[in-house]
Amino acid sequence: MYYDIIESPICPILLAGDEDGLKLVTLIKGEKKAEIPPEWVENQEFFRESARQLDAYFCGKLKAFDLKLDPEGTEFRKSVWKAVCEIPCGKTRTYKEIALAIGKPKAYRAVGLANNRNPIAIIIPCHRVIGSNGKLTGYAYGLDVKELLLKLEENKLKK
Repeated sequence: MYYDIIESPICPILLAGDEDGLKLVTLIKGEKKAEIPPEWVENQEFFRESARQLDAYFCGKLKAFDLKLDPEGTEFRKSVWKAVCEIPCGKTRTYKEIALAIGKPKAYRAVGLANNRNPIAIIIPCHRVIGSNGKLTGYAYGLDVKELLLKLEENKLKK
């Protein structure tokens, strides 16, 4: 597995993946440390396109990522992440709407858990999923980051 740590306006971001695709995008925020297994190999060149697209996203020049993804998870989780990827930049959906989109209308809590286990932050935009009351709810990196990402996307659409 290859990895790289890139800078972003929020915090450093750890990228990991292999020839099958990007497997991990995690924010290294606050007290959180990057846990890099000793067998992983640092490779900036491998992640050049991922880094370019993330930079363009943060600069407000990219609304949709075009990267090969290979997140590890159950079939249910993968179905949730696929549905989350279909949420347009600058828009939000509720956990219930995602549950309906995957054909499991009563599984909104399980959708929340799948969202929490999303290994590819930002690119699989779980920050776009909100509570049924329209309020921001849980985000692995904090509601402040979720709000920042949503505002960033909202501002992009105004340009």
